[in-house]
Amino acid sequence: MTDLLDDHFHDACGVCGVFGHPEAANLVYLGLYALQHRGQESAGIVSVDERMFLTNRGGGLVADVFRRHELATLKGQQAIGHVRYSTAGGSISPRNRQPLVVDTAYGGMAMAHNGNLVNGVPMRRQLERRGSIFQSTMDTEVIVHLTALSRRKTFPERLVEALGQVQGSYALLAMNEQCVIAARDPYGVRPLVLGRLENGGYVFSSETCALNLIGAQFVRDVEPGEVVMIGPDGLESFFPFPARERRLCIFEYIYFARPDSIIDGVNVYASRKSIGMRLAQEHPVPEADLVIPVPDSGVPAALGFAQAAGLPFELGIIRNHYVGRTFIEPQQTIRHFGVKIKLNPNAHIIAGKHVVLVDDSIVRGTTSRKIVKMVRDAGAKSVHLRISSPPTTHPCFYGIDTPTQSELLAALHTVEQMREYVTADSLAFLSMEGMYATVNGSRTGYCDACFSGRYPIPLPRQEENTQLSLLQET
Repeated sequence: MTDLLDDHFHDACGVCGVFGHPEAANLVYLGLYALQHRGQESAGIVSVDERMFLTNRGGGLVADVFRRHELATLKGQQAIGHVRYSTAGGSISPRNRQPLVVDTAYGGMAMAHNGNLVNGVPMRRQLERRGSIFQSTMDTEVIVHLTALSRRKTFPERLVEALGQVQGSYALLAMNEQCVIAARDPYGVRPLVLGRLENGGYVFSSETCALNLIGAQFVRDVEPGEVVMIGPDGLESFFPFPARERRLCIFEYIYFARPDSIIDGVNVYASRKSIGMRLAQEHPVPEADLVIPVPDSGVPAALGFAQAAGLPFELGIIRNHYVGRTFIEPQQTIRHFGVKIKLNPNAHIIAGKHVVLVDDSIVRGTTSRKIVKMVRDAGAKSVHLRISSPPTTHPCFYGIDTPTQSELLAALHTVEQMREYVTADSLAFLSMEGMYATVNGSRTGYCDACFSGRYPIPLPRQEENTQLSLLQET
């Protein structure tokens, strides 16, 4: 699965928030820049200055949305931001851009959310019957309405009451005129970290790579089920929900997170390289001459594979980094064009060689098929495809856009049938045991539903799942 094309997981969204710094919006902007890999459809920042909410949201990349003069208008010492990639059914409409900003009986409120509510559809229906009017298709707006309708006295209490009514995954930032609040769902499916700025202010981010860019010191992960409030009185932490067994998305280590991030204490680059080494041990290719990654997501695993196998690592496929991520485009015909415009084989390296091609996953298989053929057309004697994750057999309902199960190649085909479809000389996947052994040596604490079908958060009834897929939102 290349991170550019139609055969892919859509990235999780990213959130960043700052409290207690005179350039809060500028720091959030830089944080979002570091989190760009988590969403490229739109970006937004909301700041608070003298009890006024100041907003800038737009479509496209962070650098395209925010200009110097626009950032200068986002004054104040607190701000939250969001980079978005919609899940299935998500639209590129401006109304689906975050953070959301609303006026309530208790004052203004802004909210940004990474994740997905599995009971978002029934909750939305219930709210609509009570008279709520929705302006977007995002289930983030469900949390906004529930918070606004709460009769609790304080903003944290109202938000906690709202979150107590929803089910699913969320790494969430909310803000009123006085404070910024971070919350992580009781299972901890999506990552969220807390950092400290040099001036004593605080920052929340989906990943530690954003902290590094703005010069913030990593403090700790926001714990599953934790609500952290930062306001005039400093930092307060609450655990208002019943304890659950941690279920961090295992695919953060395989694909989603940036390689230089540390997720729940584990360095992502190191885990991916170790995965590649384990893959070489499980599925060696005796005749191989060299190892080639599918850029960019296959690079660390390919490095590990080459090191363990004692083979040369070569950039046999060159990626054009200056072309937009065409899988964002809604037209299928444009997405098919992506492999030609973005990835090009280096025939000088490939010709006459037995090639090990390393990628992070196969979803539909269409892109893998094209890349294998592209490498073969460049003169490879044989192409052996190695995948640094187990077969993807089930869709995700927790904030990542995957196809329906009937569209997942591994759900309906054997490995040999998949090999025939992608036209590789051999095809092999990392084992579940190998995956966990290289992440932290334990199978506990992670969600691997896309590989196993074991969904830790109960899903709604089947008739609601269809509508859920139309409203999934990150």
